[in-house]
Amino acid sequence: MLPLPHQPLQVAAVPSQRVPAREDEGGPWHTEAVCRRDEAGLFFAPSKEPTAARLAREEAAKRVCARCPVMVECREHALLQPEPYGVWGGLTAAERRVVLARRRRRDVELKKAATAGQQIAAAG
Repeated sequence: MLPLPHQPLQVAAVPSQRVPAREDEGGPWHTEAVCRRDEAGLFFAPSKEPTAARLAREEAAKRVCARCPVMVECREHALLQPEPYGVWGGLTAAERRVVLARRRRRDVELKKAATAGQQIAAAG
């Protein structure tokens, strides 16, 4: 993404990235990631980035993710860690927080349903 004519080019401060723990038989999933060939600044926000610039940068990063063969593995890594910054697996940090909240609610509902089923079976 090129800066707008009235904005200076900002270089992203890239947080140190954790090495993904999961490895497949063919090696770690991240070796196949398309983003390894793109600049990291596309995936991580510079400090005090204007909203319009952030949204454009995130959309560009998501387009890279969309063509990545390990997008699902990347997304799950970011959700399991959880990665607090950047675009991972086609999701921003805010979008990952929504996914995690939904998973927590689903887990609570599944536990409630299992407990209710056990109580019904016991009362049988």
